[in-house]
Amino acid sequence: MIDRDDLARVIRTALEEDLRYGPDATTEATVPADAVATAEITPRQPGVLAGVPAALAVFEQVVPDLVVESVAEDGGPAVAGQPALVLRGNTRALLTAERTALNLVCHLSGIATATAEWVREIAGTKAAVRDSRKTLPGLRLLEKYAVRCGGGVNHRLGLGDAILIKDNHVVAAGSVSKAIAAARAHAPDLFLEVEVDGLAQLDEALSEGVELVLLDNFTASDCAKAVQRAQGTGTRLEASGGLTLAVAREYAQTGVDYLAVGALTHSSPVLDLGMDLRG
Repeated sequence: MIDRDDLARVIRTALEEDLRYGPDATTEATVPADAVATAEITPRQPGVLAGVPAALAVFEQVVPDLVVESVAEDGGPAVAGQPALVLRGNTRALLTAERTALNLVCHLSGIATATAEWVREIAGTKAAVRDSRKTLPGLRLLEKYAVRCGGGVNHRLGLGDAILIKDNHVVAAGSVSKAIAAARAHAPDLFLEVEVDGLAQLDEALSEGVELVLLDNFTASDCAKAVQRAQGTGTRLEASGGLTLAVAREYAQTGVDYLAVGALTHSSPVLDLGMDLRG
Protein backbone atom coordinates (compact mmCIF):
# COMPACT_ATOMS: atom_id res chain seq x y z
CA MET A 1 0.00 0.00 0.00
CA ILE A 2 1.03 3.61 -0.56
CA ASP A 3 1.69 5.53 2.64
CA ARG A 4 -1.19 8.03 2.65
CA ASP A 5 0.58 10.66 4.72
CA ASP A 6 3.64 10.58 2.48
CA LEU A 7 1.47 10.74 -0.62
CA ALA A 8 -0.45 13.73 0.75
CA ARG A 9 2.83 15.56 1.37
CA VAL A 10 4.06 14.88 -2.18
CA ILE A 11 0.76 15.99 -3.73
CA ARG A 12 0.69 19.14 -1.63
CA THR A 13 4.21 20.07 -2.75
CA ALA A 14 3.43 19.36 -6.40
CA LEU A 15 0.23 21.40 -6.42
CA GLU A 16 1.97 24.28 -4.67
CA GLU A 17 4.52 24.33 -7.50
CA ASP A 18 1.79 24.49 -10.14
CA LEU A 19 -0.48 26.97 -8.40
CA ARG A 20 1.95 29.27 -6.61
CA TYR A 21 1.46 31.98 -9.26
CA GLY A 22 -2.32 31.66 -9.35
CA PRO A 23 -4.96 29.32 -10.80
CA ASP A 24 -4.63 27.59 -14.18
CA ALA A 25 -4.89 30.63 -16.44
CA THR A 26 -5.07 28.68 -19.69
CA THR A 27 -7.89 26.45 -18.51
CA GLU A 28 -9.88 29.31 -17.01
CA ALA A 29 -9.54 31.22 -20.28
CA THR A 30 -10.70 28.37 -22.51
CA VAL A 31 -13.07 26.19 -20.47
CA PRO A 32 -16.47 27.29 -19.14
CA ALA A 33 -16.66 27.23 -15.37
CA ASP A 34 -19.60 24.79 -15.33
CA ALA A 35 -18.24 22.37 -17.93
CA VAL A 36 -18.17 18.68 -16.99
CA ALA A 37 -16.19 15.93 -18.71
CA THR A 38 -14.95 12.39 -18.38
CA ALA A 39 -11.19 11.92 -18.14
CA GLU A 40 -9.43 8.70 -19.11
CA ILE A 41 -5.87 8.04 -17.94
CA THR A 42 -4.58 5.59 -20.53
CA PRO A 43 -1.23 3.85 -21.11
CA ARG A 44 0.32 4.59 -24.48
CA GLN A 45 2.67 1.61 -24.14
CA PRO A 46 2.64 -1.72 -22.29
CA GLY A 47 4.19 -2.16 -18.87
CA VAL A 48 3.30 -2.55 -15.20
CA LEU A 49 1.07 -0.08 -13.39
CA ALA A 50 2.09 1.68 -10.20
CA GLY A 51 0.75 4.89 -8.74
CA VAL A 52 -2.83 4.71 -10.01
CA PRO A 53 -4.09 5.41 -6.46
CA ALA A 54 -1.62 8.31 -6.31
CA ALA A 55 -3.08 9.80 -9.48
CA LEU A 56 -6.57 9.31 -8.12
CA ALA A 57 -5.61 11.06 -4.88
CA VAL A 58 -4.52 14.12 -6.87
CA PHE A 59 -7.91 14.33 -8.60
CA GLU A 60 -9.69 13.80 -5.29
CA GLN A 61 -7.76 16.72 -3.87
CA VAL A 62 -8.57 19.08 -6.75
CA VAL A 63 -11.88 18.03 -8.29
CA PRO A 64 -15.11 18.69 -6.33
CA ASP A 65 -17.81 16.01 -6.51
CA LEU A 66 -15.51 13.68 -8.39
CA VAL A 67 -17.09 10.51 -9.78
CA VAL A 68 -14.76 7.53 -10.10
CA GLU A 69 -15.92 5.20 -12.87
CA SER A 70 -13.05 2.68 -12.90
CA VAL A 71 -9.63 2.15 -11.31
CA ALA A 72 -7.05 -0.44 -12.40
CA GLU A 73 -4.95 -2.20 -9.76
CA ASP A 74 -1.32 -1.35 -9.16
CA GLY A 75 0.99 -4.23 -9.99
CA GLY A 76 -1.24 -5.27 -12.85
CA PRO A 77 -0.52 -4.86 -16.56
CA ALA A 78 -0.58 -1.51 -18.28
CA VAL A 79 -2.31 -2.27 -21.56
CA ALA A 80 -1.79 0.26 -24.31
CA GLY A 81 -5.11 1.89 -25.15
CA GLN A 82 -6.95 0.46 -22.15
CA PRO A 83 -7.78 3.14 -19.53
CA ALA A 84 -6.25 2.62 -16.10
CA LEU A 85 -8.37 5.32 -14.48
CA VAL A 86 -11.69 6.82 -15.60
CA LEU A 87 -13.12 9.86 -13.79
CA ARG A 88 -15.89 12.37 -14.28
CA GLY A 89 -16.02 15.87 -12.88
CA ASN A 90 -15.56 19.57 -13.47
CA THR A 91 -13.45 20.03 -16.59
CA ARG A 92 -11.40 22.92 -15.25
CA ALA A 93 -10.50 20.95 -12.15
CA LEU A 94 -9.64 17.82 -14.14
CA LEU A 95 -7.25 19.80 -16.34
CA THR A 96 -5.71 21.54 -13.34
CA ALA A 97 -4.90 18.16 -11.75
CA GLU A 98 -3.79 16.46 -14.97
CA ARG A 99 -0.03 17.05 -14.96
CA THR A 100 0.53 16.33 -11.27
CA ALA A 101 -1.42 13.07 -11.56
CA LEU A 102 0.39 12.01 -14.72
CA ASN A 103 3.81 12.88 -13.31
CA LEU A 104 3.23 10.47 -10.45
CA VAL A 105 1.65 7.56 -12.31
CA CYS A 106 4.09 7.74 -15.25
CA HIS A 107 7.16 7.86 -13.00
CA LEU A 108 6.02 5.11 -10.64
CA SER A 109 4.80 2.87 -13.46
CA GLY A 110 8.18 3.29 -15.14
CA ILE A 111 9.92 2.02 -12.01
CA ALA A 112 7.51 -0.90 -11.70
CA THR A 113 7.96 -1.79 -15.36
CA ALA A 114 11.75 -1.74 -15.13
CA THR A 115 11.69 -3.81 -11.94
CA ALA A 116 9.44 -6.40 -13.59
CA GLU A 117 11.99 -6.74 -16.41
CA TRP A 118 14.69 -7.64 -13.90
CA VAL A 119 12.37 -10.04 -12.08
CA ARG A 120 11.54 -11.83 -15.34
CA GLU A 121 15.20 -12.01 -16.30
CA ILE A 122 16.20 -13.89 -13.14
CA ALA A 123 13.07 -16.04 -12.81
CA GLY A 124 13.83 -19.53 -11.57
CA THR A 125 16.82 -18.48 -9.45
CA LYS A 126 16.77 -17.83 -5.71
CA ALA A 127 17.76 -14.19 -6.14
CA ALA A 128 15.44 -11.25 -5.55
CA VAL A 129 15.81 -7.81 -7.12
CA ARG A 130 16.37 -5.09 -4.55
CA ASP A 131 16.45 -1.30 -4.68
CA SER A 132 18.69 1.20 -2.87
CA ARG A 133 18.48 4.68 -1.33
CA LYS A 134 19.28 6.21 -4.73
CA THR A 135 15.89 7.89 -4.87
CA LEU A 136 14.62 11.35 -5.73
CA PRO A 137 14.30 13.65 -2.70
CA GLY A 138 10.83 13.42 -1.23
CA LEU A 139 9.76 10.45 -3.35
CA ARG A 140 11.53 7.56 -1.61
CA LEU A 141 8.52 5.80 -0.13
CA LEU A 142 6.55 6.10 -3.37
CA GLU A 143 9.46 4.89 -5.50
CA LYS A 144 10.09 1.94 -3.21
CA TYR A 145 6.39 1.14 -3.35
CA ALA A 146 6.68 1.07 -7.16
CA VAL A 147 9.58 -1.41 -6.89
CA ARG A 148 7.30 -3.72 -4.90
CA CYS A 149 4.59 -3.32 -7.55
CA GLY A 150 7.10 -4.63 -10.09
CA GLY A 151 7.95 -7.68 -7.99
CA GLY A 152 11.11 -6.37 -6.32
CA VAL A 153 11.94 -6.03 -2.65
CA ASN A 154 13.07 -3.03 -0.65
CA HIS A 155 16.37 -2.22 0.99
CA ARG A 156 16.34 0.02 4.07
CA LEU A 157 14.12 3.08 3.93
CA GLY A 158 16.49 5.47 5.69
CA LEU A 159 19.66 5.70 7.70
CA GLY A 160 18.12 4.70 11.02
CA ASP A 161 16.15 1.51 10.30
CA ALA A 162 19.15 -0.72 9.55
CA ILE A 163 22.94 -0.62 9.62
CA LEU A 164 24.93 -0.83 6.40
CA ILE A 165 28.68 -0.69 6.98
CA LYS A 166 30.30 0.57 3.77
CA ASP A 167 33.91 1.03 2.71
CA ASN A 168 34.28 4.47 4.26
CA HIS A 169 32.91 3.19 7.56
CA VAL A 170 35.50 0.40 7.49
CA VAL A 171 38.26 2.94 6.86
CA ALA A 172 37.01 5.13 9.71
CA ALA A 173 36.73 2.19 12.13
CA GLY A 174 40.01 0.55 11.16
CA SER A 175 38.78 -2.81 9.84
CA VAL A 176 35.67 -4.79 8.98
CA SER A 177 35.71 -6.52 12.37
CA LYS A 178 36.12 -3.29 14.29
CA ALA A 179 33.28 -1.66 12.35
CA ILE A 180 31.00 -4.62 13.07
CA ALA A 181 31.85 -4.60 16.78
CA ALA A 182 31.18 -0.87 17.01
CA ALA A 183 27.86 -1.18 15.18
CA ARG A 184 26.66 -4.00 17.39
CA ALA A 185 27.63 -2.12 20.52
CA HIS A 186 25.82 1.00 19.32
CA ALA A 187 22.60 -0.57 17.96
CA PRO A 188 22.40 -4.27 18.82
CA ASP A 189 18.77 -4.55 17.71
CA LEU A 190 19.22 -3.21 14.18
CA PHE A 191 19.66 -5.44 11.15
CA LEU A 192 23.34 -5.44 10.13
CA GLU A 193 24.75 -5.54 6.60
CA VAL A 194 28.40 -5.15 5.66
CA GLU A 195 29.85 -4.13 2.31
CA VAL A 196 33.05 -5.93 1.28
CA ASP A 197 35.31 -5.33 -1.69
CA GLY A 198 37.03 -8.71 -1.88
CA LEU A 199 37.02 -12.31 -0.66
CA ALA A 200 39.40 -11.55 2.22
CA GLN A 201 36.99 -8.99 3.66
CA LEU A 202 34.15 -11.45 3.05
CA ASP A 203 35.89 -14.04 5.20
CA GLU A 204 36.34 -11.44 7.92
CA ALA A 205 32.64 -10.55 7.82
CA LEU A 206 31.59 -14.20 7.81
CA SER A 207 33.72 -14.86 10.88
CA GLU A 208 31.67 -12.21 12.69
CA GLY A 209 28.37 -13.89 11.81
CA VAL A 210 26.71 -10.90 10.14
CA GLU A 211 23.22 -11.22 8.69
CA LEU A 212 23.99 -9.96 5.19
CA VAL A 213 27.09 -9.15 3.14
CA LEU A 214 27.04 -6.82 0.15
CA LEU A 215 29.51 -7.95 -2.51
CA ASP A 216 30.64 -4.67 -4.02
CA ASN A 217 31.69 -4.82 -7.68
CA PHE A 218 32.44 -8.54 -7.51
CA THR A 219 32.70 -10.46 -10.75
CA ALA A 220 30.17 -13.23 -11.26
CA SER A 221 32.97 -15.73 -10.71
CA ASP A 222 33.87 -14.19 -7.36
CA CYS A 223 30.19 -14.07 -6.39
CA ALA A 224 30.07 -17.84 -6.95
CA LYS A 225 33.14 -18.26 -4.72
CA ALA A 226 31.50 -16.06 -2.09
CA VAL A 227 28.37 -18.23 -2.13
CA GLN A 228 30.51 -21.32 -1.55
CA ARG A 229 32.30 -19.69 1.38
CA ALA A 230 29.04 -18.55 2.95
CA GLN A 231 27.35 -21.95 2.80
CA GLY A 232 26.23 -23.11 6.21
CA THR A 233 26.89 -19.77 7.90
CA GLY A 234 23.37 -18.37 7.69
CA THR A 235 24.74 -15.18 6.12
CA ARG A 236 22.92 -13.95 3.03
CA LEU A 237 24.74 -12.34 0.10
CA GLU A 238 23.86 -9.36 -2.10
CA ALA A 239 25.60 -8.60 -5.40
CA SER A 240 25.93 -4.88 -6.09
CA GLY A 241 27.72 -2.40 -8.30
CA GLY A 242 27.30 -1.81 -12.02
CA LEU A 243 24.83 -4.62 -12.61
CA THR A 244 22.91 -4.50 -15.87
CA LEU A 245 20.01 -6.45 -17.25
CA ALA A 246 22.40 -8.14 -19.67
CA VAL A 247 24.32 -9.83 -16.86
CA ALA A 248 21.49 -10.17 -14.33
CA ARG A 249 20.89 -13.86 -14.89
CA GLU A 250 24.60 -14.70 -14.80
CA TYR A 251 24.88 -13.10 -11.36
CA ALA A 252 21.61 -14.55 -10.10
CA GLN A 253 22.72 -18.05 -11.06
CA THR A 254 25.74 -17.79 -8.76
CA GLY A 255 23.38 -18.36 -5.83
CA VAL A 256 23.38 -14.89 -4.27
CA ASP A 257 20.22 -13.89 -2.42
CA TYR A 258 19.84 -10.38 -3.84
CA LEU A 259 20.79 -8.25 -6.82
CA ALA A 260 21.03 -4.60 -5.74
CA VAL A 261 19.92 -2.35 -8.59
CA GLY A 262 20.08 1.37 -7.84
CA ALA A 263 19.01 2.11 -11.41
CA LEU A 264 15.46 0.99 -10.63
CA THR A 265 14.80 4.28 -8.90
CA HIS A 266 17.43 6.64 -10.29
CA SER A 267 17.36 5.77 -14.00
CA SER A 268 14.10 4.06 -14.99
CA PRO A 269 12.34 5.82 -17.89
CA VAL A 270 8.73 6.80 -17.32
CA LEU A 271 5.93 4.68 -18.69
CA ASP A 272 3.91 6.85 -21.07
CA LEU A 273 0.35 7.42 -19.92
CA GLY A 274 -1.84 10.29 -21.06
CA MET A 275 -5.16 11.89 -20.18
CA ASP A 276 -7.92 12.27 -22.75
CA LEU A 277 -11.21 14.10 -22.21
CA ARG A 278 -14.59 13.18 -23.57
CA GLY A 279 -17.86 14.94 -23.00
